[in-house]
Order: sequence, then structure tokens, then C-alpha cells
Amino acid sequence: MATFKERLRTDLTVAIKARDELRTATLRMALAAVTTEEVAGPEARSLSDDDVVTVLRREAKRRAEAAEAFNAGGRPELADRENAEREVIVGYLPAELPEGELAGLVRASIDEAVAADGPSGPGMLGPVMRIAQAKVAGRASGGRVAAEVRRQLGS
Repeated sequence: MATFKERLRTDLTVAIKARDELRTATLRMALAAVTTEEVAGPEARSLSDDDVVTVLRREAKRRAEAAEAFNAGGRPELADRENAEREVIVGYLPAELPEGELAGLVRASIDEAVAADGPSGPGMLGPVMRIAQAKVAGRASGGRVAAEVRRQLGS
């Protein structure tokens, strides 16, 4: 089975041959971000598929933030381009957790944290977030998880 990075490279080749300028530019940018992440730090390393997904999530978030900034600056054509690039990247990401499933994972995380650390309350945010983020494993943004944890903890 091909790795995520190999899939991106294969899709880049297909996009180049199809003369799909948007997909080509976006996949080149994504592969450059992956390569940058591989060589960051004291020594080069090969990224796992989960690490590549993390890099792509970060790039999608950057595109959304850039689109928002361009809209605020009165540059809708550049915002449209950023949104289009974001859509290409999002197409490679695993599906987000539905609200019900996220709520269930957070409830289980709260129960786990209470069993380990004591009574539930707003002070449990940190321990619950650590447990919840491990359970969610990149299938929901940290902001969504934090909002659900705060809602369930009543803070």
C-alpha cells in the first residue's frame, strides 16, 4: 500500500499531465510543506502518514486564515484562490468526527480523568484535553475538542 506522501506525488503527476494549474500548485505546496517538516529539527526524518495528515491540516488552516485576511483586506479574488487551495487539501484529509461521536469521546475522557484525578470541574480542562486529543487523533480540530470539553465541564 502506498504511503500518503507517495499518493500526493502520484496525484501531482496526474495534475501536471492534466494541466490542472490549481491542483498542481496546491500539491506542490503541500509536498514542500511535508519536505520542510521532514528536515526540520536536529536531523532529517521520514514522516509517518499521521504526520503528513498533521502537516496538511496545518496547511488547510493557513489557507483558511489567509482567505479570511484577504476578505478583510478587500481582495476577494485572492481569498477565492486560498479557499480553492484549501478545498484541494481538505480532499486529502480524513473526515471530521460528527458532533455526537465527539461528544461521546469527550464524555469518556472526562470519566477517565475524574477516575484518575478526582472531581470534575473547570480545573480539569488540561487533563481532559490530553486524554481527549489522544482519543480524537486528529479527526477533529483542537478548537472543536476544547469547546466540547468546556461545554461538558460547564466552564
